[in-house]
Amino acid sequence: MKTQYILSTVIALVIANFSFAQNAVKTDTIAVNGNCGSCKKNIETAAKSAGASYAIWNKDTKQLVVKYAATTTPLKIEQAVAAKGYDTKDVKATDAAYKKLDECCQYDRTASPAVSKKQ
Repeated sequence: MKTQYILSTVIALVIANFSFAQNAVKTDTIAVNGNCGSCKKNIETAAKSAGASYAIWNKDTKQLVVKYAATTTPLKIEQAVAAKGYDTKDVKATDAAYKKLDECCQYDRTASPAVSKKQ
């Protein structure tokens, strides 16, 4: 009986540990083109719509720092940002999405975003 109790406890702990690992929050830095405060709002909102729990874009460094759980991926976040018209390191916005940006938000598309960094 005592052995069954110990075994049940060990199994429960293993399952709990696995569940926690699946929900662990990851942090990434993604290069995203943009120019201004309006870009900042749009980029951060797009990242959050793709599942990021935290998204801060720096207009000077052109870097978007995101935190997310296993329910999303950096690629999904980049795709959501690109869908709003902003090129990322790995996903280019369509010309149609880019042209919908306000004039102040239309950045130089010939310059590629800075290199993406993983944290």
